[in-house]
Amino acid sequence: MTVSVAVLGTGIIGAPVARNLSAAGFSVRAWNRTAAKAEALSGDGVQAVASPAEAVEGAAVVITVLTDGAAVLEAIRAAAPAAGTIWVQLSTVGEAVDELVAYADEQGLVFVDAPVQGTRQPAEQGQLTVMAAGAAEARDTVQPLFDAIGKRTLWVGEDGRSGAASRLKLVLNTWVLALTHGVGEALALAEGLSVDPRHFVDVVTGSPMDNGYFQGKSAAILKNDYTTAFSVDNAEKDARLVLEAAARAGIRMDVIEAGRARFARASQAGHGDEDMAAGYFASFE
Repeated sequence: MTVSVAVLGTGIIGAPVARNLSAAGFSVRAWNRTAAKAEALSGDGVQAVASPAEAVEGAAVVITVLTDGAAVLEAIRAAAPAAGTIWVQLSTVGEAVDELVAYADEQGLVFVDAPVQGTRQPAEQGQLTVMAAGAAEARDTVQPLFDAIGKRTLWVGEDGRSGAASRLKLVLNTWVLALTHGVGEALALAEGLSVDPRHFVDVVTGSPMDNGYFQGKSAAILKNDYTTAFSVDNAEKDARLVLEAAARAGIRMDVIEAGRARFARASQAGHGDEDMAAGYFASFE
């Protein structure tokens, strides 16, 4: 029997998630605050609906892919899925996962904590990495969904209520943000010192310092192509989530604090909707 899935949020990650689920044979209904984004998926077999409640009606699985914990909580409250529904939470929500768990418990929902690693292109290619924590009885249902949207599922906990996957995502984002600013600042310094930036890239290429992320972000900056895979504003939000969690744990995060300020400056300079590589512009007055 075809599994019915509701996708709440069809942005940069949510739209390809819905599209790939439909292509894999799931019955998908999608809602987005900006209705046109959900309606754009109709050609891919996704049914766009007008409200979260309409999206989840009769759905066995509800997937949330929204900006932050507040947006997720607002959408799932408006949706009000029936008790026993599996709720798969793909968003990066940080410590707000505890509020989501509390709501799931109140409503009798089966909560699967499953943030993803990857931006626009991996999402479109069904190559996300899913970090998941959830009860064993939900796994048989959700694993085929994860296989449709990702190349790998890493199960990190047997209870989604632990928030283990969301907290792992914060640790992972700490590394991603540091890499992003490292590339941007190095290339900014090259410009300031009249060093050919291609020489910097050539030295790194093929060395132990090289990686695909470095190649992608350095190429974006050198080409002045900031097509959004993950925006500056969303990166600033993720930095704040890391800092909030670190503060609760009593951990200093000097690099992430400085990086959050860099993203904020880049946003104030008009680059908020551009790819996070545009944090590069924070180096210039």
